[in-house]
Amino acid sequence: MSNEKFVEVKNLRKVYDNGYEAIKDVSFSVKKGDLVCLLGPSGCGKTTILNMLAGLLFPTSGDILFDGKSVVKTEPKDRQIGYVFQNYALYPHMTVLQNVMFPLTVGKNKIAKDEAEKIARKYMELTQITDFANQRPGSLSGGQQQRVAITRALVQEPKILLMDEPLSNLDARLRLKIREEIRALVKKVGITTLFVTHDQEEALSIGDKIILFNDGVIQQDDMGQNFYLEPNNYFVANFVGNPVIDNFEVELKDGKLVGSDFAIDLADFDQDRFKKNLDEGKYTLSIRPENLKPVEHGHLSVKIEDVELIGRERILKFEHDNMQHRCLVDLEQPIKAEDQVELQLRLDRAFIFTPEGERVY
Repeated sequence: MSNEKFVEVKNLRKVYDNGYEAIKDVSFSVKKGDLVCLLGPSGCGKTTILNMLAGLLFPTSGDILFDGKSVVKTEPKDRQIGYVFQNYALYPHMTVLQNVMFPLTVGKNKIAKDEAEKIARKYMELTQITDFANQRPGSLSGGQQQRVAITRALVQEPKILLMDEPLSNLDARLRLKIREEIRALVKKVGITTLFVTHDQEEALSIGDKIILFNDGVIQQDDMGQNFYLEPNNYFVANFVGNPVIDNFEVELKDGKLVGSDFAIDLADFDQDRFKKNLDEGKYTLSIRPENLKPVEHGHLSVKIEDVELIGRERILKFEHDNMQHRCLVDLEQPIKAEDQVELQLRLDRAFIFTPEGERVY
Protein backbone atom coordinates (compact mmCIF):
# COMPACT_ATOMS: atom_id res chain seq x y z
CA MET A 1 0.00 0.00 0.00
CA SER A 2 1.38 3.41 -0.99
CA ASN A 3 2.09 5.89 1.78
CA GLU A 4 0.31 8.48 -0.36
CA LYS A 5 -3.09 7.25 0.88
CA PHE A 6 -2.59 5.79 4.36
CA VAL A 7 -5.87 7.45 5.35
CA GLU A 8 -8.37 7.82 2.53
CA VAL A 9 -11.80 9.42 2.66
CA LYS A 10 -14.01 8.82 -0.37
CA ASN A 11 -17.17 10.79 -1.18
CA LEU A 12 -18.13 11.05 2.49
CA ARG A 13 -21.53 12.52 3.40
CA LYS A 14 -23.25 13.02 6.72
CA VAL A 15 -26.93 13.95 6.81
CA TYR A 16 -28.63 14.10 10.22
CA ASP A 17 -32.20 13.00 10.92
CA ASN A 18 -33.44 16.59 10.74
CA GLY A 19 -32.16 16.83 7.16
CA TYR A 20 -29.09 18.93 7.93
CA GLU A 21 -26.20 17.97 5.62
CA ALA A 22 -23.08 18.47 7.72
CA ILE A 23 -20.63 16.88 5.27
CA LYS A 24 -21.15 17.14 1.50
CA ASP A 25 -19.31 14.62 -0.68
CA VAL A 26 -15.86 15.08 0.90
CA SER A 27 -12.77 13.23 -0.38
CA PHE A 28 -9.14 13.51 0.74
CA SER A 29 -6.11 11.41 1.62
CA VAL A 30 -3.29 11.56 4.18
CA LYS A 31 0.23 10.17 3.82
CA LYS A 32 1.64 7.81 6.41
CA GLY A 33 3.44 9.74 9.16
CA ASP A 34 2.02 13.13 8.17
CA LEU A 35 0.43 15.62 10.56
CA VAL A 36 -2.59 17.06 8.75
CA CYS A 37 -4.69 19.90 10.13
CA LEU A 38 -8.43 20.04 9.50
CA LEU A 39 -9.06 23.78 9.62
CA GLY A 40 -12.18 25.89 9.44
CA PRO A 41 -14.69 28.05 11.33
CA SER A 42 -17.04 26.65 13.95
CA GLY A 43 -19.75 24.45 12.45
CA CYS A 44 -17.89 23.78 9.19
CA GLY A 45 -17.82 19.99 9.65
CA LYS A 46 -14.24 19.29 10.72
CA THR A 47 -15.10 17.58 14.04
CA THR A 48 -17.84 15.60 12.28
CA ILE A 49 -15.17 14.26 9.92
CA LEU A 50 -12.92 13.37 12.87
CA ASN A 51 -15.74 11.54 14.65
CA MET A 52 -16.52 9.53 11.52
CA LEU A 53 -12.85 8.59 11.23
CA ALA A 54 -12.99 7.46 14.87
CA GLY A 55 -16.20 5.50 14.36
CA LEU A 56 -18.15 7.67 16.80
CA LEU A 57 -20.45 8.73 13.95
CA PHE A 58 -21.54 6.68 10.96
CA PRO A 59 -21.50 8.37 7.54
CA THR A 60 -24.66 8.57 5.47
CA SER A 61 -22.64 7.45 2.45
CA GLY A 62 -19.05 7.16 1.28
CA ASP A 63 -16.07 5.20 2.55
CA ILE A 64 -13.11 5.50 4.94
CA LEU A 65 -9.95 3.46 4.38
CA PHE A 66 -7.01 2.96 6.74
CA ASP A 67 -3.95 1.49 5.04
CA GLY A 68 -6.08 0.37 2.10
CA LYS A 69 -8.83 -1.34 4.14
CA SER A 70 -12.34 0.01 4.64
CA VAL A 71 -13.17 0.72 8.29
CA VAL A 72 -16.57 2.29 7.79
CA LYS A 73 -18.28 -0.74 9.39
CA THR A 74 -15.52 -1.36 11.96
CA GLU A 75 -16.16 -0.67 15.64
CA PRO A 76 -14.15 2.23 17.15
CA LYS A 77 -12.18 -0.12 19.43
CA ASP A 78 -10.98 -2.10 16.40
CA ARG A 79 -9.83 0.86 14.27
CA GLN A 80 -6.41 1.20 15.97
CA ILE A 81 -6.85 4.92 16.56
CA GLY A 82 -5.93 7.16 19.47
CA TYR A 83 -8.25 10.09 20.24
CA VAL A 84 -7.35 13.23 22.20
CA PHE A 85 -10.54 15.07 23.13
CA GLN A 86 -10.92 18.83 23.52
CA ASN A 87 -11.62 18.50 27.25
CA TYR A 88 -8.90 15.81 27.75
CA ALA A 89 -11.45 13.39 29.37
CA LEU A 90 -9.06 12.35 32.16
CA TYR A 91 -10.35 10.36 35.13
CA PRO A 92 -10.13 12.71 38.15
CA HIS A 93 -10.02 9.89 40.74
CA MET A 94 -7.02 8.20 39.09
CA THR A 95 -3.36 9.19 39.24
CA VAL A 96 -1.54 10.21 36.06
CA LEU A 97 0.02 6.76 35.81
CA GLN A 98 -3.34 5.06 36.26
CA ASN A 99 -4.90 7.29 33.59
CA VAL A 100 -2.16 6.44 31.11
CA MET A 101 -2.31 2.72 31.91
CA PHE A 102 -6.11 2.50 31.75
CA PRO A 103 -6.59 1.73 28.01
CA LEU A 104 -4.17 -1.20 28.35
CA THR A 105 -6.01 -2.79 31.26
CA VAL A 106 -9.55 -3.02 29.87
CA GLY A 107 -11.26 -4.82 27.00
CA LYS A 108 -10.57 -8.14 25.35
CA ASN A 109 -6.97 -7.19 24.56
CA LYS A 110 -6.10 -6.11 28.08
CA ILE A 111 -2.66 -6.98 29.43
CA ALA A 112 -1.22 -7.60 32.90
CA LYS A 113 -0.88 -4.49 35.07
CA ASP A 114 2.89 -4.80 35.47
CA GLU A 115 3.32 -4.96 31.69
CA ALA A 116 0.85 -2.06 31.24
CA GLU A 117 2.82 0.02 33.72
CA LYS A 118 6.06 -0.71 31.87
CA ILE A 119 4.58 0.50 28.58
CA ALA A 120 2.92 3.50 30.26
CA ARG A 121 6.17 4.65 31.85
CA LYS A 122 7.98 4.36 28.52
CA TYR A 123 5.56 6.80 26.92
CA MET A 124 5.43 9.02 30.00
CA GLU A 125 9.17 9.45 29.71
CA LEU A 126 8.76 10.35 26.05
CA THR A 127 6.20 13.05 26.90
CA GLN A 128 8.09 14.16 30.03
CA ILE A 129 5.34 13.53 32.59
CA THR A 130 7.08 10.94 34.80
CA ASP A 131 7.66 13.52 37.57
CA PHE A 132 3.95 13.69 38.38
CA ALA A 133 3.04 10.03 37.83
CA ASN A 134 1.41 9.80 41.27
CA GLN A 135 -0.51 13.09 41.10
CA ARG A 136 -4.15 13.39 40.11
CA PRO A 137 -5.22 15.46 37.05
CA GLY A 138 -6.85 18.16 39.19
CA SER A 139 -3.45 19.20 40.58
CA LEU A 140 -1.90 19.64 37.12
CA SER A 141 -1.71 22.66 34.84
CA GLY A 142 -3.59 22.69 31.54
CA GLY A 143 -0.41 21.95 29.61
CA GLN A 144 0.44 19.01 31.87
CA GLN A 145 -3.08 17.60 31.52
CA GLN A 146 -2.73 17.88 27.76
CA ARG A 147 0.45 15.81 27.85
CA VAL A 148 -1.29 13.16 29.94
CA ALA A 149 -4.15 12.96 27.43
CA ILE A 150 -1.71 12.59 24.52
CA THR A 151 0.31 9.96 26.39
CA ARG A 152 -2.83 7.95 27.13
CA ALA A 153 -3.72 8.03 23.43
CA LEU A 154 -0.24 6.82 22.43
CA VAL A 155 0.16 3.86 24.83
CA GLN A 156 -1.98 1.60 22.65
CA GLU A 157 0.44 2.33 19.80
CA PRO A 158 -2.36 3.31 17.40
CA LYS A 159 -1.84 3.60 13.66
CA ILE A 160 -3.60 6.97 13.61
CA LEU A 161 -3.87 9.76 16.18
CA LEU A 162 -6.95 12.02 16.12
CA MET A 163 -6.87 15.33 18.02
CA ASP A 164 -9.96 17.53 18.38
CA GLU A 165 -8.92 21.14 19.12
CA PRO A 166 -6.54 19.91 21.84
CA LEU A 167 -5.13 23.36 22.62
CA SER A 168 -8.33 25.42 22.81
CA ASN A 169 -8.41 25.40 26.62
CA LEU A 170 -4.85 26.74 27.02
CA ASP A 171 -3.66 30.34 27.18
CA ALA A 172 -1.88 31.84 24.16
CA ARG A 173 1.71 31.40 25.38
CA LEU A 174 1.13 27.81 26.48
CA ARG A 175 -0.61 26.97 23.19
CA LEU A 176 2.52 28.04 21.33
CA LYS A 177 4.74 25.83 23.49
CA ILE A 178 2.47 22.77 23.46
CA ARG A 179 1.83 22.86 19.72
CA GLU A 180 5.59 22.75 19.11
CA GLU A 181 5.81 19.81 21.50
CA ILE A 182 2.96 18.00 19.75
CA ARG A 183 4.57 18.29 16.33
CA ALA A 184 7.96 17.16 17.67
CA LEU A 185 6.36 14.23 19.50
CA VAL A 186 4.21 12.84 16.67
CA LYS A 187 7.15 13.15 14.27
CA LYS A 188 9.40 11.32 16.72
CA VAL A 189 6.84 8.53 17.15
CA GLY A 190 6.08 8.59 13.41
CA ILE A 191 2.31 8.39 13.87
CA THR A 192 -0.14 9.63 11.24
CA THR A 193 -2.07 12.47 12.88
CA LEU A 194 -5.22 14.43 12.05
CA PHE A 195 -5.51 17.60 14.11
CA VAL A 196 -8.71 19.65 14.19
CA THR A 197 -8.39 23.40 14.81
CA HIS A 198 -10.14 26.68 14.00
CA ASP A 199 -6.85 28.58 14.51
CA GLN A 200 -5.12 29.28 11.21
CA GLU A 201 -1.80 30.18 12.85
CA GLU A 202 -1.84 26.86 14.69
CA ALA A 203 -2.54 24.95 11.47
CA LEU A 204 0.11 26.81 9.47
CA SER A 205 2.76 26.25 12.14
CA ILE A 206 2.40 22.49 12.66
CA GLY A 207 0.64 20.95 9.66
CA ASP A 208 2.46 19.09 6.89
CA LYS A 209 -0.63 20.06 4.96
CA ILE A 210 -3.96 21.71 5.72
CA ILE A 211 -7.47 20.81 4.65
CA LEU A 212 -9.68 23.89 4.94
CA PHE A 213 -13.43 23.33 5.32
CA ASN A 214 -16.44 25.59 5.12
CA ASP A 215 -20.10 24.60 5.14
CA GLY A 216 -19.25 20.89 4.95
CA VAL A 217 -17.10 21.26 1.83
CA ILE A 218 -13.32 21.25 1.32
CA GLN A 219 -12.27 24.71 0.13
CA GLN A 220 -8.59 23.85 -0.30
CA ASP A 221 -6.36 20.81 0.42
CA ASP A 222 -2.78 22.01 0.19
CA MET A 223 0.57 22.90 1.70
CA GLY A 224 0.29 25.73 4.22
CA GLN A 225 2.08 28.40 2.19
CA ASN A 226 -0.26 27.95 -0.78
CA PHE A 227 -3.28 29.03 1.27
CA TYR A 228 -1.58 32.38 1.61
CA LEU A 229 0.07 32.70 -1.80
CA GLU A 230 -2.40 30.84 -4.03
CA PRO A 231 -5.86 30.68 -2.39
CA ASN A 232 -8.46 28.70 -4.33
CA ASN A 233 -11.27 31.19 -3.78
CA TYR A 234 -12.50 34.27 -1.93
CA PHE A 235 -13.29 32.36 1.27
CA VAL A 236 -9.77 30.92 1.51
CA ALA A 237 -8.11 34.27 0.83
CA ASN A 238 -10.11 35.95 3.58
CA PHE A 239 -9.89 33.13 6.13
CA VAL A 240 -6.12 32.67 6.00
CA GLY A 241 -3.86 35.61 6.79
CA ASN A 242 -3.16 38.06 9.57
CA PRO A 243 -3.67 40.99 9.19
CA VAL A 244 -6.79 40.23 7.15
CA ILE A 245 -6.72 40.73 3.40
CA ASP A 246 -7.78 44.06 1.87
CA ASN A 247 -10.77 43.81 -0.50
CA PHE A 248 -11.70 46.53 -2.99
CA GLU A 249 -14.93 46.40 -5.00
CA VAL A 250 -14.19 47.18 -8.66
CA GLU A 251 -15.81 46.99 -12.08
CA LEU A 252 -14.12 45.98 -15.32
CA LYS A 253 -14.78 48.67 -17.94
CA ASP A 254 -12.90 49.21 -21.20
CA GLY A 255 -9.96 47.09 -20.07
CA LYS A 256 -9.62 48.77 -16.68
CA LEU A 257 -10.52 47.69 -13.15
CA VAL A 258 -12.31 50.77 -11.86
CA GLY A 259 -12.79 51.49 -8.16
CA SER A 260 -14.46 54.47 -6.52
CA ASP A 261 -11.34 56.64 -6.88
CA PHE A 262 -8.82 54.61 -8.86
CA ALA A 263 -8.49 52.72 -12.14
CA ILE A 264 -5.90 50.07 -13.02
CA ASP A 265 -5.26 48.90 -16.57
CA LEU A 266 -5.73 45.15 -16.91
CA ALA A 267 -2.57 45.11 -19.01
CA ASP A 268 -0.57 46.11 -15.88
CA PHE A 269 -1.32 42.74 -14.24
CA ASP A 270 0.83 39.63 -14.72
CA GLN A 271 -0.93 38.08 -17.70
CA ASP A 272 0.30 34.57 -16.87
CA ARG A 273 -1.69 34.59 -13.60
CA PHE A 274 -5.08 35.06 -15.24
CA LYS A 275 -7.05 31.83 -15.03
CA LYS A 276 -9.42 32.90 -17.81
CA ASN A 277 -10.45 35.94 -19.83
CA LEU A 278 -12.55 38.38 -17.84
CA ASP A 279 -15.90 39.68 -19.00
CA GLU A 280 -16.92 43.21 -18.15
CA GLY A 281 -18.72 43.45 -14.84
CA LYS A 282 -18.16 43.55 -11.10
CA TYR A 283 -15.21 41.90 -9.31
CA THR A 284 -13.36 42.04 -6.00
CA LEU A 285 -9.70 43.05 -6.09
CA SER A 286 -7.92 41.60 -3.04
CA ILE A 287 -4.41 42.17 -1.77
CA ARG A 288 -2.45 41.27 1.37
CA PRO A 289 -1.59 44.28 3.60
CA GLU A 290 2.17 43.77 3.12
CA ASN A 291 1.69 44.18 -0.65
CA LEU A 292 0.34 47.72 -0.27
CA LYS A 293 3.38 50.01 -0.35
CA PRO A 294 3.62 53.73 0.49
CA VAL A 295 5.09 55.54 -2.56
CA GLU A 296 5.27 59.03 -4.03
CA HIS A 297 2.65 58.32 -6.72
CA GLY A 298 0.43 55.26 -6.18
CA HIS A 299 -2.90 53.69 -7.05
CA LEU A 300 -4.67 54.96 -3.92
CA SER A 301 -4.55 58.15 -1.89
CA VAL A 302 -5.71 57.53 1.69
CA LYS A 303 -5.71 59.17 5.10
CA ILE A 304 -4.15 57.06 7.87
CA GLU A 305 -6.55 56.80 10.82
CA ASP A 306 -4.44 54.80 13.26
CA VAL A 307 -1.07 53.05 13.58
CA GLU A 308 -0.58 49.74 15.44
CA LEU A 309 2.83 48.35 16.39
CA ILE A 310 3.36 44.58 15.92
CA GLY A 311 6.98 43.67 16.61
CA ARG A 312 9.25 45.06 13.91
CA GLU A 313 6.34 46.16 11.75
CA ARG A 314 3.45 48.59 11.94
CA ILE A 315 -0.11 48.30 10.69
CA LEU A 316 -1.41 51.47 9.07
CA LYS A 317 -5.22 51.56 9.31
CA PHE A 318 -7.34 53.51 6.86
CA GLU A 319 -10.88 53.65 5.50
CA HIS A 320 -11.86 53.25 1.86
CA ASP A 321 -15.43 53.06 0.55
CA ASN A 322 -16.72 52.78 4.14
CA MET A 323 -14.58 49.68 4.75
CA GLN A 324 -11.61 49.32 7.09
CA HIS A 325 -8.29 48.45 5.45
CA ARG A 326 -4.74 47.79 6.60
CA CYS A 327 -1.28 48.34 5.19
CA LEU A 328 1.77 46.62 6.70
CA VAL A 329 5.06 48.59 6.77
CA ASP A 330 8.38 48.36 8.61
CA LEU A 331 9.32 50.59 11.54
CA GLU A 332 11.48 52.85 9.40
CA GLN A 333 8.49 54.24 7.51
CA PRO A 334 7.89 57.69 9.16
CA ILE A 335 4.09 57.56 8.84
CA LYS A 336 1.68 58.58 11.57
CA ALA A 337 -2.05 58.96 12.11
CA GLU A 338 -3.69 61.75 10.07
CA ASP A 339 -1.02 61.54 7.33
CA GLN A 340 -2.21 61.45 3.71
CA VAL A 341 -0.44 58.57 1.98
CA GLU A 342 -0.16 57.28 -1.58
CA LEU A 343 -0.32 53.47 -1.76
CA GLN A 344 0.91 51.27 -4.59
CA LEU A 345 -0.74 47.86 -5.04
CA ARG A 346 1.71 45.10 -5.88
CA LEU A 347 -0.34 43.67 -8.73
CA ASP A 348 1.69 40.46 -9.16
CA ARG A 349 0.60 39.51 -5.61
CA ALA A 350 -3.03 40.59 -5.92
CA PHE A 351 -6.09 38.38 -6.48
CA ILE A 352 -9.28 38.99 -8.45
CA PHE A 353 -12.54 37.23 -7.53
CA THR A 354 -15.97 37.07 -9.12
CA PRO A 355 -19.05 38.03 -7.05
CA GLU A 356 -19.55 34.25 -6.48
CA GLY A 357 -16.06 33.95 -4.96
CA GLU A 358 -14.32 32.24 -7.89
CA ARG A 359 -10.69 33.27 -8.25
CA VAL A 360 -9.90 34.45 -11.77
CA TYR A 361 -6.45 35.99 -11.10
